[in-house]
Amino acid sequence: MTVCKDVKAFSRTHERIADFFSLLAVALLFASIWAITRYYQAVSVWLLHDVLLNGAILVTVVVVDVLLIFGLLAVGSSRFGDENERCFGTFRGRRNHSGSDGIFSTWLSHMENVSKKHR
Repeated sequence: MTVCKDVKAFSRTHERIADFFSLLAVALLFASIWAITRYYQAVSVWLLHDVLLNGAILVTVVVVDVLLIFGLLAVGSSRFGDENERCFGTFRGRRNHSGSDGIFSTWLSHMENVSKKHR
């Protein structure tokens, strides 16, 4: 069983925990925004002391923060969807159609299926 199927099974059986992961993602997002606005000057001064090392550390922290937010959102939202839905599927319109009418009709049917799924 793949990791995606394990996460789907876990979040469907424990919906409260999945809701908690979604709440953690939103809390981490707002905490990140608060920390950026609160400590902007201190981080700027710290960054100027050694731009290469401190810049690499800052970029690493930002990337980890974004990945954590997306990971928590993925765990929280993985309980939605059909059982037979593929994991890590892409939007099929990018590969199958060439031309403006084909892409638009594929996008339109995709959007209709999304709205049916979330009603």
